Amino acid sequence: MSGHGPAQPMTARRSGPLKGRAEIPGDKSISHRALILGAMAVGETQITGLLEGQDVLDTAKAMRAFGAEVIQHGPGAWSVHGVGVGGFAEPAEVIDCGNSGTGVRLVMGAMATSPLTATFTGDASLRKRPMGRVTDPLALFGTRAYGRKGGRLPMTLVGAADPVPVRYTVPMPSAQVKSAVLLAGLNAPGQTVVIEREATRDHSERMLRGFGAELTVEAGPEGQIITLTGQPELRPQTVAVPRDPSSAAFPVCAALIVEGSEILVPGVSRNPTRDGLYVTLLEMGADIAFENEREEGGEPVADLRVRASALTGVEVPPERAPSMIDEYPILSVVAAFAEGSTVMRGVKELRVKESDRIDAMARGLEACGVRLEEDEDTLIVHGMGRVPGGATCATHLDHRIAMSFLVLGMAAEAPVTVDDGSPIATSFPAFTDLMAGLGADLAAG
Repeated sequence: MSGHGPAQPMTARRSGPLKGRAEIPGDKSISHRALILGAMAVGETQITGLLEGQDVLDTAKAMRAFGAEVIQHGPGAWSVHGVGVGGFAEPAEVIDCGNSGTGVRLVMGAMATSPLTATFTGDASLRKRPMGRVTDPLALFGTRAYGRKGGRLPMTLVGAADPVPVRYTVPMPSAQVKSAVLLAGLNAPGQTVVIEREATRDHSERMLRGFGAELTVEAGPEGQIITLTGQPELRPQTVAVPRDPSSAAFPVCAALIVEGSEILVPGVSRNPTRDGLYVTLLEMGADIAFENEREEGGEPVADLRVRASALTGVEVPPERAPSMIDEYPILSVVAAFAEGSTVMRGVKELRVKESDRIDAMARGLEACGVRLEEDEDTLIVHGMGRVPGGATCATHLDHRIAMSFLVLGMAAEAPVTVDDGSPIATSFPAFTDLMAGLGADLAAG
């Protein structure tokens, strides 16, 4: 059973201007998918720039457990010798996915249409998260799931021995659910169809095509229709993982609110299904320049030059939520330093992330002297241009909550402490060193 060690409190104090170059780690979403599709290809896939946070390392371990050969050759450089679609072996041990909702849901999808049984668990946070949103559509293929009350981990999946193709409309905007169904569809005969009422991040579609799957995307009256032809022979690839826009959000937002800052963040993904935060920051008046725009590994990327800015509150349209769902916690911090109110609607998905992120951010912001309003699907932050700070904020084992409040402390009038900074290692293990290198005042305790 995955556990969690002693809490590691961290404190951020008001920083001088942040300066320099922020080398962001590889994109987490693409890293997970590169390992999984590499394991489902025939032959050896080479990956550079792989994020080596704990979430991704847990997915690498899972692929080894299913029979793929996964080797690290150096920092960010990995190879995966795959077993082919339908070639997974039955794992001998429980698959521990740690803190990663993406990892567990995608791996469940990848194994769901093979005739084998696997048991999944995770840390205390992951064991609270609902898996029914994935196991329900996987059941349509013939997969059976046995878990705790409420569809929670630990959970055993019995893969479909004779899978059937599925036509499934995703009931909520979720790239994890969409991707799990598409991965399951790889080993089902005929065509599996996924319909999205609202488009979500499209890394799975891009990468499936890159590995040789036959996949089409078209607009229809029901929404976006994604059609995958099953039982392909996936071809191994060379995957260059771009830098993670969700991780880049933390130094970018810190530079915007810490007076006198100017930083360069090179090689960040500009995938339009992940770009909502940056669109919103520009609307707020952020001084962000996108330089050297190019394409790497099938993804658009750019270098971001960011300068401290006077910001104004805005209303974020709910239809933008899927393209920035992980960035609302750090946006709420930026909103606290803006002038006027920032209204975030259509964000109920935040309540079933690593924590209830709306509640976690609301309670911590209030403790730091920020006025706000919330309901089930909305967070409104009333910015004052300044934040008193001086509080200890609960992270609830959530890496993005921890990093968001540490960024707040870099610009607040009094230090801000988080009760546990250790979850940061799941997605951005270099966060503390990177921010300190830019001039941030961060310390343990």
